[in-house]
Amino acid sequence: MKLVGERIRALREQRKWSQMKLGELAELHYTYIGRIERGENNVTMKSIEKVAAALDVPFEELFRFIQPLEKGRDNYYLSLLVSKFQSRSASDQKHAYELLSYMLEWKDE
Repeated sequence: MKLVGERIRALREQRKWSQMKLGELAELHYTYIGRIERGENNVTMKSIEKVAAALDVPFEELFRFIQPLEKGRDNYYLSLLVSKFQSRSASDQKHAYELLSYMLEWKDE
């Protein structure tokens, strides 16, 4: 559930919401939201449904891009980047891709 928690955090931060605001909208205590985001709780599907509804995303959206991680957390920042740009226009995504490509070319020199 840690990856689901990370996805919830990314979606919450994308909206610039506090844990308290998400908790209010989901009718869950904000400390519970924090524990969900850190993967510390065995969360019920009902709680996940409440969080998805509060974030106004389909339930399955919380499980998108979750793949088994290899050793370590190498995919954490990749999933954050993907979630950050998936709601942007194709033009914004293209510009971000070009910028990142340029930065990586510079780093690889």
